[in-house]
Amino acid sequence: MVEKIGAREIRDSDIDAVLDLLKRGFASRPRAFWLEFLTRLPWCTAATQMPKYGYLLECDGRVVGVILLISSRVQTESGSATRSNVSSWYVEPAFRAYANLLVAKAVGHKDVTYLNVTAAPHTRPMLKAQGYAQYSKGVFLCAPALRFSRRDGAAKLFAVQPPDPAAVDPHEQRLLEQHAEYGCLSLWCVTPERAYPFVFRPRMVRGLIPCAQLIYCADIADFARFAGPIGRWLAARGRPFVIVDSNGPIRGLVGKYFDGVMPRYFKGPSRPRLGDLAYTETAIFGV
Repeated sequence: MVEKIGAREIRDSDIDAVLDLLKRGFASRPRAFWLEFLTRLPWCTAATQMPKYGYLLECDGRVVGVILLISSRVQTESGSATRSNVSSWYVEPAFRAYANLLVAKAVGHKDVTYLNVTAAPHTRPMLKAQGYAQYSKGVFLCAPALRFSRRDGAAKLFAVQPPDPAAVDPHEQRLLEQHAEYGCLSLWCVTPERAYPFVFRPRMVRGLIPCAQLIYCADIADFARFAGPIGRWLAARGRPFVIVDSNGPIRGLVGKYFDGVMPRYFKGPSRPRLGDLAYTETAIFGV
């Protein structure tokens, strides 16, 4: 009997089968983790035309593969664009020969920029074969509180809400509020000239070292400029070190660059900038 194999969007009625498959494919994560993951996806994707959850591979009506997408609208130099974080894909071993069918379906929108921000070492050659390019080579681990500047006194920090909501970009204000709900540390650094947005994700390096990972800022130069007051604000909350996506050491900051650690990849029309992991699995789930 010839088996019928195809790829399509995940529907609400598929959730139980998708959860079962994800639990088998990622045994270290409980079913509750994946349920929360899927619950949050429609919220992120609401402003886009992308699928609520992602795509699945089915054989004679049985779910045998899945790929999740975290899609959002982001601001670029040329305007608003759709970005999609390709996340958590798994295909049962007996159907691995059809994995490309699933991937092609998932990343087939020409006007969407796709990200892979958690590529395991063994998958990186595969990403390059699929047309992805690397935009971040490693990370810079720094102790920003050690930076002191005469301008530090002019910077005032406010968690999530700025003192004057009318003085900030509404898109960035919404971004800070939503990421605070994800468990991130969101703050405005306000100077007499303007307000600068920042989002950090609390993390533990090797399960021992408390850090904060830079998730969002308008420009890496903004973080370097205000590293002192931001670093002391984070240190007061038990996060003395900060992880920053980087292609080398960051001038003016005390730290160490790690080449090849946490590389980031993209495919599509808009090259992502460093300092923007908003609405990715790193931001939402800390992975």
